Amino acid sequence: MGATAVVMAVLGLNVITGGPAQAASQGTWRPYGNTNPITSSDATWRCASTKTVNSNVLAQVCAIRSVGGGAVQAAVIVRNNRSSLYSISASADLVKSPPVTGDTIGYWTCPSSGVAAHSWSVCFGSTETEQELVDSHGVAGGLDLGTTGYV
Repeated sequence: MGATAVVMAVLGLNVITGGPAQAASQGTWRPYGNTNPITSSDATWRCASTKTVNSNVLAQVCAIRSVGGGAVQAAVIVRNNRSSLYSISASADLVKSPPVTGDTIGYWTCPSSGVAAHSWSVCFGSTETEQELVDSHGVAGGLDLGTTGYV
């Protein structure tokens, strides 16, 4: 996980699933173990830079576009480099480009969950049908993760 970049990744249809989101909808945590969620996906991820949430705990917000281009999703990636479980909550939104009033597609929150030692976990929003460019803004453990570029 590094600087802001458009990264080809795979969560494919396993991640790009779900129905329409409503404001403050429940997100879903997915554990990845020691598999990098971005590099293990065929989808296109646009992420803000990685931030340190706590000692040996990193996070970044990403906007994801499906391989076919018609579906989008928000995600917050958490990497726990500690030798013990780390509990954290996360949230993210999706906004159309350019943002104007009413162009928020959705906002998702993932309640506090344990991220296993030396592993990745991702908080996903639901998959939304959207052709226009979108970006995502996220928070993890109360830390503002910034905003992604458009995907």
